[in-house]
Amino acid sequence: MPKIERLESDIKRAVSIILRQDVKHPMVNFVTITAVDLTNDLSYLTLYYTALDDDEGKRKEIAQALDKSSAFIRTTLAQRVKLRKMPQLRFKYDTSLETGNRIERGLKSVMDDHEEK
Repeated sequence: MPKIERLESDIKRAVSIILRQDVKHPMVNFVTITAVDLTNDLSYLTLYYTALDDDEGKRKEIAQALDKSSAFIRTTLAQRVKLRKMPQLRFKYDTSLETGNRIERGLKSVMDDHEEK
């Protein structure tokens, strides 16, 4: 496993633990980190997430809570994952699950239409 992928895996695990155990903001309690993307120069870290309660209104609140908590998360992450320079954190909502569900529904409807003929 290349170094960047190993770092991404370690960071994903560490951030998941930080969100679950250390961040006190109630909106962050049910956030799941789905993927991590670290730039090659280690300057930016994009954390993709989903949330248990993720309707449109809650999504904005969760994004704001993550932004407010990002300095704390970054500081705590620096203590747990040894890097020369801790990258800037960027949180992005992961839409891949929604996209997959939408494609699955579309395929199911096509298959149902095909079976009716």
